[in-house]
Amino acid sequence: MTVQGMNHFTILTDDVDGTIGFYDEMLGLKAGPRPRFTFPGAWLYANGEPILHVIGGRPKSELKAGVIDHMAFSGQGLGGILAKLEARRIAHECRRQAGSGVWQVFFHDPNGARVEIDFPAEESAPGRG
Repeated sequence: MTVQGMNHFTILTDDVDGTIGFYDEMLGLKAGPRPRFTFPGAWLYANGEPILHVIGGRPKSELKAGVIDHMAFSGQGLGGILAKLEARRIAHECRRQAGSGVWQVFFHDPNGARVEIDFPAEESAPGRG
């Protein structure tokens, strides 16, 4: 047996609808088909694949980071995400990866999950070289 790729990440929330809205607005992930589990939640899709699973019904006190530091996505449109983050006053960090020049944008979702989006080195960031 060999691993062939990442299937999905799962995050916990006390606000399923708010979490769906956040990931739709910020990353363009869309809610789609999900098995009829006995607990609330959603599966969020990119390019037809359910890459982010949301589990709801958790109290705020259970929304804690574990040993996983962050989830990372590949993206296009660096200027667009930076504008969205700034418009919503979401704290973020934009930096170039040493060696490759890939742009990395880090921020937290409403549940405290740390998100990274990587953009091609050829893109330009407003106000940055």
